[in-house]
Amino acid sequence: MTSTLQWCLAAVFCTAAFFTADALWIPAKAVLAQRLIERAWQRSLDGSPQARPWPWADTHPVAILEVPRLGVRQFVLAGASGRNLAFGPTAVTPVGGRDVILSGHRDTHFRFLQELTSGDVLRLILPGRTAEFRVRFLEVLDSAKLELVLDDSASRLTLLTCFPFDALSAGGSQRYVVTAVPERGG
Repeated sequence: MTSTLQWCLAAVFCTAAFFTADALWIPAKAVLAQRLIERAWQRSLDGSPQARPWPWADTHPVAILEVPRLGVRQFVLAGASGRNLAFGPTAVTPVGGRDVILSGHRDTHFRFLQELTSGDVLRLILPGRTAEFRVRFLEVLDSAKLELVLDDSASRLTLLTCFPFDALSAGGSQRYVVTAVPERGG
């Protein structure tokens, strides 16, 4: 082989390795963060309120979201900032309220939303209590034209992520919205 061909092959290999590592970084970070957040959750149950998952974190776990049919179990973080969304789903509204909104990235923690069906059970575990909800609506809405309305007189759990799930770039105005209502006695 000529040195030019060797150089080109090395450049292609390095570029492919870079893009592969870059593509795996966000999902790997999301998985590792959930493990650290789980440890913080346990510390909070043991009496350390607002236990941070790592020393410099400005968030803490406030709930666990479960979807039994899909085997999903994720820790929900306080503070719906972009920084916190990188590590898990976040609480847009207080999880102890009646109208709870959770947000997550479509390509990591909330990827499972595309597999939900009407009637699926969602479980929200808080320190000291568990609430079950049943999926009622699955909708795609345009956030440039509509806003979510908070209504503390209604009990519901809303899951929110960007749409479409397979979009090559983020930042569009479409949102996938899952609305669930409490199970009787929940």
